[in-house]
Amino acid sequence: MLKGKTALVTGSTSGIGLGIAKALAQQGASIVLNGFGDADKPKAEIESLGARVVHHGADMSKPSDIEDMMKFAAARFDRVDILVNNAGIQHVAKVEDFPVDRWDAVIAINLTSAFHTTRLAVPAMREANWGRIVNIASAHGLVASAQKSAYVAAKHGIVGLTKAVALETATTGITCNAICPGWVLTPLVQKQIDDRSAREGISVAQAQNDLLGEKQPSLQFTTVEQLGGLAVFLCSSAADQVRGVAWQVDGGWTAQ
Repeated sequence: MLKGKTALVTGSTSGIGLGIAKALAQQGASIVLNGFGDADKPKAEIESLGARVVHHGADMSKPSDIEDMMKFAAARFDRVDILVNNAGIQHVAKVEDFPVDRWDAVIAINLTSAFHTTRLAVPAMREANWGRIVNIASAHGLVASAQKSAYVAAKHGIVGLTKAVALETATTGITCNAICPGWVLTPLVQKQIDDRSAREGISVAQAQNDLLGEKQPSLQFTTVEQLGGLAVFLCSSAADQVRGVAWQVDGGWTAQ
């Protein structure tokens, strides 16, 4: 379905980003991975699906790195047809105790980076009259939790950015939508479970059940495969008129 298209997925050397990159590669897209650390394993996983893949290690808190990454993608694959803004970090603290440098980092990586990639990708998408922008928001883009002020602010901002870009591109072949996952068992969430287990002196299994029970009525994690499947749908012609949507995949979290 996506043969001849190029997808750039930020924060895609592991977790949700890699899962989405794999799903798009399975549909024939060439992939630009982004993320820190050794990219050899994720690149090999994408290549095993028969897709072309490159990696760029842009620091998503730095506009100059993002500009270099977008130029790199265009040089290797002509243009970015599909942009998935997934890069994100987390910090947990009460607002009065929240370190200013951590606030700045969360906003820069979780929100501002998506502005920079989008502003740089849209001109070529307009010229081609086709493009897909998929922003990975969160249930926290729609509702809040205590001690996550920066993350909640950034994810609410992503939903707002999604709607604004969708309106600006409404008469074109470009669509912009957001996916709002609930709990996904990523390394970031596993760390929260492990920390809770140690802090409360309970088993890891009990900590996991307690975590899900507080927010996610299905008591099941959202999977990266489910998110990848939704991203593929949003890139399909069936989603040509899906514009500005914040699509919950949260086991009923935001239905409460």
